[in-house]
Amino acid sequence: MAQATETKTATALADPAPLGLMGFATTTIVLSAANAGFTGIDAGGALGLALAYGGLGQLLAGMWEFKNGNTFGGVAFSSYGAFWISFWILFNAAGSAPKGTYDVAWYLLGWTIVTGILLIGTFRLNYGLVVVFALLFLTFLLLCIGAFSASDSTNHIGGYVGIVTAIAAYYMALAGILKAVSGGKIALPVGPIGG
Repeated sequence: MAQATETKTATALADPAPLGLMGFATTTIVLSAANAGFTGIDAGGALGLALAYGGLGQLLAGMWEFKNGNTFGGVAFSSYGAFWISFWILFNAAGSAPKGTYDVAWYLLGWTIVTGILLIGTFRLNYGLVVVFALLFLTFLLLCIGAFSASDSTNHIGGYVGIVTAIAAYYMALAGILKAVSGGKIALPVGPIGG
């Protein structure tokens, strides 16, 4: 009797990290400009990006990272995708900013802790990600302190650090894109950490 043979074809999945990093960086730079106190922009300018690019884009990138077997990338992109979606809900769906005196401060404290945990994970990956997550941790910490103390100057500093964070994330996204389109021939330095 003949046996049926099943052939499975592996489908190559592109690296989702550049998508996640671009969604993160673009949404972060717009919100950070508002936090820094730039003229003509407020947090509302980031809301559309927060839902679509920062939120949904990163959430999808996170799911694809899990499919690729990358736990760190899956947790990081999915978490920050959820952050941006929750940011949209917090400031848009509710119709106004939160009502409690320290609602935003506690919200930011939670994300400071999440970012600190993920920062520790980057110490086994590469220095480019260490820089992105260290800057992001500092951004959240400054914004958290600013929210608890109602200090506009601390929030402004947090906004400027957030802009630098976005630039670092754009660099990491560019490194991934150039590596992919050149078949690995163009490799921007990201500083791999030896295991």
